[in-house]
Amino acid sequence: MIQSDQILQTLHMIDEEKLDVRTITMGISLFNCVCDDSRRLAARVYSRIVRQAENLVKVGEEIEREFGVLIVNKRIAVTPVSLITGAINDPLVIARALDRAAHETGVDFIGGYSALVQKGMTEADRRLILSIPQALSETDLLCSSVNLASTRSGIDMDAVRLCGESIKTLAERTKAKDGLGCAKLVIFANAVEDNPFMAGAFHGPGEGDCSVSVGVSGPGVVKRALEAVKGESFDVVAETIKKTAFRITRVGQLVAMEASRRLNVPFGIVDLSLAPTPAVGDSVAHILEEMGLEKCGTHGSTAALALLNDAVKKGGVMASSHVGGLSGAFIPLSEDIGMIEAAACGALTLDKLEAMTCVCSVGLDMIAVPGDTSASTISAIIADEAAIGVVNNKTTAVRIIPAPEKKVGDFVEFGGLLGRAPVIPVHPFSSEVFIARGGHIPAPLHSLRN
Repeated sequence: MIQSDQILQTLHMIDEEKLDVRTITMGISLFNCVCDDSRRLAARVYSRIVRQAENLVKVGEEIEREFGVLIVNKRIAVTPVSLITGAINDPLVIARALDRAAHETGVDFIGGYSALVQKGMTEADRRLILSIPQALSETDLLCSSVNLASTRSGIDMDAVRLCGESIKTLAERTKAKDGLGCAKLVIFANAVEDNPFMAGAFHGPGEGDCSVSVGVSGPGVVKRALEAVKGESFDVVAETIKKTAFRITRVGQLVAMEASRRLNVPFGIVDLSLAPTPAVGDSVAHILEEMGLEKCGTHGSTAALALLNDAVKKGGVMASSHVGGLSGAFIPLSEDIGMIEAAACGALTLDKLEAMTCVCSVGLDMIAVPGDTSASTISAIIADEAAIGVVNNKTTAVRIIPAPEKKVGDFVEFGGLLGRAPVIPVHPFSSEVFIARGGHIPAPLHSLRN
């Protein structure tokens, strides 16, 4: 039975502590659009999305008004495009169709210009990866991802090389916007099929025809809860985070179920990810500092983040049987005011961020590096992060921006949820010969679990 004090606590989280529903994301399968004519395929894709998602934004806005919960973004995720373009030569026609459909439905982003190449690339996969710079620089709302590693398959190093080159080219093509196009591209290991967060969302081949999922945030809520247990042991800290995550997830479940009912679409998952924003009071870094760290990035940061991530997941699964996606804590550099401050003062480095990704939900997210960083260095950073995911059997990702004409100490400015990021250094030593080897890094022994 819901008690009055629980209702009041939830209202307080919404009104005072920046709790929001970060996204309602509709996943749409495009397999029934497949044909061998590019114009017909593009027309079918456009029609399918517009017909299925025509009421998504309207329903989201209705729920916002009636429930009093801010829904920051309404988004669409589709079947990885390389899976439906094997019979055509130019995936860019589908990129343009997706962008037109996103504009027509009024959503904020559409994801799924993606390829799954963890064990090898088809010609359709290769064409799509090579087309990413043009696709993302010529569209407004399209997001892209590549899954190039998994615990069961190892790391496709040929895809790693291609992705590093594509990121470098994409940065140059969006030079006038500080390389903003790179913020719409995520490179994954062990990508999940039901992630509602951009830029990495796609509707996996194991999903049904359509679903609606919700991504809930709330770093400010967790920080305020920890302020009330200052000086207490980590046992108390963990219990406090779990209880808070439970309440946050219940809000997400309520919104997701209502959206599912009104859209007449199956309920997918609630992704309980502490996704920060550049706003003051909405920072994962500040949660870690509330545990007793002088500055995020100092010694102890990885342990603090491990506790946070685990407690968030435990609280979430007690609140809903549909917790999925990435669920945990994100540590994007540009989108978190505390992370920005820590990097700007030198407390948080690329190496420390990499260590922290071993225990958080995703990986190296929204990292700005000098514009003269080579494609091979970017590929090597991707390979390192993929290795962490493969060996630890977890999702990891890289969203990196080699900021054109920027050097260490400069800032890139993206605005909105993407915020601003300090340009941080990479190692000056070359990885070019390493990346040039190509081939495949085999799956670890513990992947053989049948």
